[in-house]
Amino acid sequence: MGFIALIFALLIEQGRPLPANNRVHRAMVAAADLVRGASDAGERQHGLLGWLLVAGLTVAGVVLIEYLAALAHPLALFVVHVVVLYLTVGFRQFSHAFTEIQVALAQDDTDGARRVLERWLNQSDPDEWSDRPRREAPVNEVCRQAIAHALVAAHRHVFGPLFWYLLLPGAIGPVLYRVAELLARRWGSSVVEGASRVDEPYGVFAVKMYRLIDWLPVRLSAAGFAIVGNFEDAIYCWRGAVAAGTGDDQRALLLASGGGALGLRIAEPALEARWAASEQGFEWQGAEPDASGLRSSVGLVWRSVVLWISLFAMLTIAAWLGR
Repeated sequence: MGFIALIFALLIEQGRPLPANNRVHRAMVAAADLVRGASDAGERQHGLLGWLLVAGLTVAGVVLIEYLAALAHPLALFVVHVVVLYLTVGFRQFSHAFTEIQVALAQDDTDGARRVLERWLNQSDPDEWSDRPRREAPVNEVCRQAIAHALVAAHRHVFGPLFWYLLLPGAIGPVLYRVAELLARRWGSSVVEGASRVDEPYGVFAVKMYRLIDWLPVRLSAAGFAIVGNFEDAIYCWRGAVAAGTGDDQRALLLASGGGALGLRIAEPALEARWAASEQGFEWQGAEPDASGLRSSVGLVWRSVVLWISLFAMLTIAAWLGR
């Protein structure tokens, strides 16, 4: 049932895209803000309790709905899975901005592409605060940032929740992943102290939990990019990023593997400087991104989707044959 529900959800999402600021998202944001407003007293343990409350109640609600749907009729349970996957897995929640950038560059409207990119990145999580578009950024810089954020968004909106849908029973996997991602982004804001940024105490646990939940999916996404792209260069960049001390930086792994798979330099200058300044002195001599790189990145993401959906299909068939 899970595989068929996923296909239905993706088909519905292609025909009727889910707005980024939909009612469910607004309700979750309001709930997260309400819990934080009621429990934030400036201590880390309050963030732990708030996270357990929001994530626990959300997952418990999904389990209860699944249980009631299973008692009613198998078709009702199937509909629940389709709805959950439609709300948690999909391309159209981020791909419209990427498409607008492609169209703008095809029309030589660099300023329009910059505006779309800046609006898109304003919704990014706190970990990406250093990678912002400059007002006079050249075309290759716009393309670099668009590709980088598209790969990260594809992981967070598609591959991450999909992996947990495969690993956990029922529909709780994608819900847990997206709630953890939302709380890390909503609560994990930073404040400037001197010349550096410091995480606010309340959001520390939310950020740690999201990184823990995302540890396996991000490596599977990076492996998928390597398999469907330039395998040798992707593995070379992955190993270089790990050797340079950024193995725990999940975004760095995605950009290293994705850049190697595409043959492009898509990591931000600050990250490349960290790689070069490490003891290993890792430097990736990829090509500078351009408009054709945008098309290549779309192909890379779609091939990765086909790869993991095919794996899901094989696991489903194996389960059916094993009964």
